[in-house]
Amino acid sequence: MHHMSDQPARWTQATVYPDMWADPDDDPRNSEGVSPDGELATLQDFLTSYRMTLLMKCEGLAPEQLARRSVPPSTMSLLGLVRHLAEVERDWRNWITHDDPLPTLYGKDDGDFHGAVADQAVVDGAYADLAREQAETDAALAGHPDLGERLGKDGTAVRELMVHRVEEYARHCGHADLLRECVDGRVGQ
Repeated sequence: MHHMSDQPARWTQATVYPDMWADPDDDPRNSEGVSPDGELATLQDFLTSYRMTLLMKCEGLAPEQLARRSVPPSTMSLLGLVRHLAEVERDWRNWITHDDPLPTLYGKDDGDFHGAVADQAVVDGAYADLAREQAETDAALAGHPDLGERLGKDGTAVRELMVHRVEEYARHCGHADLLRECVDGRVGQ
């Protein structure tokens, strides 16, 4: 049984709104002004925001904290999420091609989560993998701006893939909220 004293005290860097991660002037996601026009631009805007949120939830932590499985019995850690999303970005390219599937980055059977160990080289590799896989998936989709176009062996609509990408990051940002609060008490959107 956990007692409250086992958990770090809740805190935030925000001073303007106490439930926020950072103050508006310091938040790279702060999108003042007019929202994007059109469905594709809107989906891309949400994806960009959730990708940033995931990285923000990991900032300022040591490898041990990033690798900590802080919501037992789950194998999830913040580092595991970074690795998982790199793996998922890579797999999304398999959805839109007729080529043989790309090999996985971290092996089978949840290697993304199980291999997320407290080692600076593993952390650096995970961030590099995520940035590379995001860029390659973005590039692969850049030539397909028609959301109704169907791609790959299964005829997946670009719209379906774009919505799935937003959903996947949003879901894991929710996990990251809980994981981060357990690690050092930091909260906020």
